[in-house]
Amino acid sequence: MDLSGAPGDAVSFRASTQSGEYPRPQLVRQQWRSLCGEWSFDHDDADAGLDLKWFSTEHLLSRTITVPFPPESALSGIADTRYHPIIWYRRTMTREDIRSSGRTCTDDRVFLHFGAVDYYATVWINGHLVGTHEGGQTPFSFDITGHVAEGTDFTLVVRAQDDPHDVSQPRGKQDWQEEPHSIWYHRTSGIWQTVWLESVPAISISALTWEPNVPSGSAQLDLKMFQRTRETVTVRVDLSIAGHHLSTHQVSTAEPRVRLTCDLANQANGQAYQSLLWSPEHPRLIDARVSLLNAAGDVLDEVWSYLGLRSTRAERGHFLLNDRPYYIRSVLEQGYWPESFLAAPDAKALQTEVQLIKDLGFNAARLHEKVEDPRFLYWADRLGLLIWAEMGSAFEFSATSVERVTREWLSVIERDRSHPCIVTWVPLNESWGVQHVAHNRAQLHFVQALYHLTKALDGSRPVISNDGWEHAESDLLTIHDYASTGEALISHYEDAQSIQTMVDGLGPAGRRLILLPAGEQQNQTVIVSEFGGVTYAPDSPIKTWGYSTVESAEDYAHRLRELFSALHQSPVLAGFCYTQLTDTLQEANGLTDENRIPKLPIAEIREIVMGHNHQGKSV
Repeated sequence: MDLSGAPGDAVSFRASTQSGEYPRPQLVRQQWRSLCGEWSFDHDDADAGLDLKWFSTEHLLSRTITVPFPPESALSGIADTRYHPIIWYRRTMTREDIRSSGRTCTDDRVFLHFGAVDYYATVWINGHLVGTHEGGQTPFSFDITGHVAEGTDFTLVVRAQDDPHDVSQPRGKQDWQEEPHSIWYHRTSGIWQTVWLESVPAISISALTWEPNVPSGSAQLDLKMFQRTRETVTVRVDLSIAGHHLSTHQVSTAEPRVRLTCDLANQANGQAYQSLLWSPEHPRLIDARVSLLNAAGDVLDEVWSYLGLRSTRAERGHFLLNDRPYYIRSVLEQGYWPESFLAAPDAKALQTEVQLIKDLGFNAARLHEKVEDPRFLYWADRLGLLIWAEMGSAFEFSATSVERVTREWLSVIERDRSHPCIVTWVPLNESWGVQHVAHNRAQLHFVQALYHLTKALDGSRPVISNDGWEHAESDLLTIHDYASTGEALISHYEDAQSIQTMVDGLGPAGRRLILLPAGEQQNQTVIVSEFGGVTYAPDSPIKTWGYSTVESAEDYAHRLRELFSALHQSPVLAGFCYTQLTDTLQEANGLTDENRIPKLPIAEIREIVMGHNHQGKSV
């Protein structure tokens, strides 16, 4: 299909204003082909499919599923939440699918992309194995050119294995019990993000990442090509903002990897450099048109991208955005919909979710135990919302879980590091998967290793080694505190000594806050990264769960005001994160119900969230 918002005039297209449907928003080509929609489907509880060759062109599956919705969800058309560790998908790909992916000549390469398949995927075309992928939260792709070179139609088969009892798998909030309990939710198995086709020239761009540098007024582009070229090519980058040209940069190379520093002349004026900076209040995005040219100047490949020029760090008790103190007003975002679970019901829902968070008065969201769809991050970039990016946890500590978590987390960083909205990395939460880290040196080493690996790949953002408690090394001291009264919260955060008392003893959850010697954790920037959790669900047909409960709208408003006000009054906090945005199944402690209907008037929630007293810190 033609890229929405990209008519025939390629020069006019801007990645920063795309429609939000394209599955890879920071590396955009004009044509692609979605394979979402109706597929054939079957459960394989006996694990007989491989022996019976369900991947062959002759075998037909008996049911119909709507991709990319998980089979546990209603929108999939299956709606079966029971244990089904192995599932199969089948779809016919036509020559029209290949043509619509942008293929214009036989030299073009055809790629099959999966946004996410939980957990272990095996893919065949016409009965021939194409490849496998392990990891339920990250994208993968295969070059299928050799599989679609001849013929009219092609049979695509996917087998997904997602053992509900294997807690060494990174799984986030997906329940290991058959029915949801406490803070755990229905599973999201198999395909749950976009499946799509893309055709690219023989010499083409496979990946690019951006790293802004505010002090130098520049951005560094790291670009990869699919293969080493036989001759020198020129990489040209045209930067613009709001349709106005900023600069052009180019370099010639015969190598498959290129690093290019793009200086922005506008930033040389120290009195006006903020005019290009990205922030929630001014989410300015710089468009990039990246081209590969041959020696004659002909375009070999061309993609569209965008970046945001901003810096973030924690220093001397402050969270700094663009070198200025910035007070964090965040909300916990589970990214779960009642009709589609971890998959968004449609692309528009991701835009609506980001806008809802902003409308409620928040300037940030903590994506909790979920690696979110890249299109959500695009809307956070475009609309202006700070994001704490968090890994979905495994629940056990073992050699297998260490390998799985590490491999997938590094893929998350690679996928998302160019998004300006992401200002903090969170590889672990509440010691999930490292439950004995306070007493087990191996687990402590793993927590420290994740921190340092993250810093090695991206030193431009703060990293929280273990959010909530039992920090090993962290750039922020984050605390989970579900005190049910404002008085208790005030006593915990009324001054630096109050926090030090918790650090020296036990935190609000009865766990040590910091595991390293105190001398290594001086001048910490402190954020209460979970609080609240107030349940108000008078009409719920199921038994609900929350950290505290109220019975009327008046009591709910009073409780919210009391808790938010207590943290607003603290002179030492750099921000907070409220639990949570939406009711999610039995965990009914959202500011809205599961259908995103606010429990109080939006204006009232916004006034409570924003408060009036931030001790001079920027909001």
